[in-house]
Parts: sequence; C-alpha cells; structure tokens
Amino acid sequence: MQRLNVTIDANSGFCFGVVYAIQMAEDLLDEQGYLYCLGDIVHNDEEVQRLQERGLRIINHEQLRELRNEAVLIRAHGEPPETYQMALQNNLTLIDASCPVVLKLQNRIKTSYDKKEPIFIYGKHGHAEVLGLLGQTNNDAIVFETIDELLQHELPPKITLYSQTTKSTDNFYNIKNQLQTKGYEVEANDTICRQVSNRDKELRKFAANFDKVVFVSGTKSSNGKVLYQVCKNTNPNTYFISKADELQPEWFADGDSVGICGATSTPMWLMEQVRDALLKL
Repeated sequence: MQRLNVTIDANSGFCFGVVYAIQMAEDLLDEQGYLYCLGDIVHNDEEVQRLQERGLRIINHEQLRELRNEAVLIRAHGEPPETYQMALQNNLTLIDASCPVVLKLQNRIKTSYDKKEPIFIYGKHGHAEVLGLLGQTNNDAIVFETIDELLQHELPPKITLYSQTTKSTDNFYNIKNQLQTKGYEVEANDTICRQVSNRDKELRKFAANFDKVVFVSGTKSSNGKVLYQVCKNTNPNTYFISKADELQPEWFADGDSVGICGATSTPMWLMEQVRDALLKL
C-alpha cells in the first residue's frame, strides 16, 4: 500500500482534570510503589492497564469499606460526601484529584440544596460524576438524560437546572428553552466544562479535512461515544477503535489522508501508537 498521510489532532487527548489526576497518581507510584484508586482513574482500559502495571490498585466502594490505614486516590470525577466520611472512619488518607470544575459544581449544587431548591441534573444515570453530584443533595435531586425523560416527572413551577460537566452546551440550552416554552421558570446553571464542550466544534473542523478518520477511545467513555458520533456525522468514513491492533487495512486506500483523534480520556501515547501502526500498513 502507498504510504498513508497521517495526522494526530493536537486538541485531542486528556483534559486538564485527567492530566492532573494521572500526574498525581504517577508521582505517588514513584514514591511508594503502589496506590489504591477508587474506580478506574480514567475511562480508558489501555491507560488503566499501563498504570496498574506500575502499581495502581483499582478498588470499588465495597472494597473501600474494608480498607484501613491506606492512601486512596479520588479520581477526577469526584465523590459524594459519604466517601469522605468512610475515609475518616477507616483512617484512610484521601488523595483528592477531583477536577476543579467538578468540585465547583458540587459546591453550587450543595448551596442550592441547602436553600431547598428543586434540583434537576442533566446527566448520565450511574455516571461517577453524577453520583458525586447526587450525593450533595442526599440523593434527592432528579437526574435525567433527555427532555422527554424529564417531562415524565411532575415538575414544580420553578426549576433549578444543572448539568454534568461533560454534557453538550447546545443540548443543555435546548432543554432550558423547551422548559421555558412550556411555562416553567428555569434557573439554568451552566457549569459545563468548555475544554470538553468546545471539542465537538473543533472535531467537526478536524474530521472534515481527511479522507478517513480513526477515533480512539475506551468503550466505557460516554464522552468518547458522543465525540465519535460528532466525527461520524461530519465524515462518514470514521472508524472507532480502542487500540492499534483493531485497525483494519481494508478501511484505507493508497495515499489516503487519515486523521486520528480521541476522547478527553484518550492518552496521547495511544493515539501515537495508532499513528505508528497506520504508517506500517
């Protein structure tokens, strides 16, 4: 095959919150050789495996209850208050790598809850960040994924609206506008991370420039699913992979220009591996 022309999207890869968490983990692994982490540090199996090989020990909340006298990393998604209470009871040192954008959102939701406002959160059910947000309200807030789901609830005349930090700003404001059209008073708190939400616009521009696009992401990443669809809608010749050995030579033709991009949880080293594999086809 004639050599492919391959370009990695400079704007893809970890957001600053994930960079911060992984740097903190690596520093502690260098110091002590192992470190407990509550949940996958990032929604990318390849990166998790790399850090596990360096000594990262992934635990869940059940295992946290049994742990004593250890240090535990809180990942960028944040945690509900009960996690911090459990740490005190079990003499655990929490290394808090919660993203500052998430922490700010948690604080705002807690303030609204203390004012007894009816809180509705646009987010993914069961997502780690959303569980942390719900925890600020003693799990009283309503989480919804679509306007149709929200409208199935009996809504109060005045609604306090929040969003998971990685949701689409367009969708958030569409929900706000639809509620206002139906006569509800909406206090919309836009706490969406612009470093994440701006990526869909950047990716549309990027994907349009190539014959083929390879989107690299972990299958657990909700952000990855959304951004892959953005690329696919812009360039139908977009392929989703999680690692280099999933590439199929038949996807490409001689001399194709190929763009490589990824989710906010996709490490740059993984996209570089994909580039190197493409150049060997």
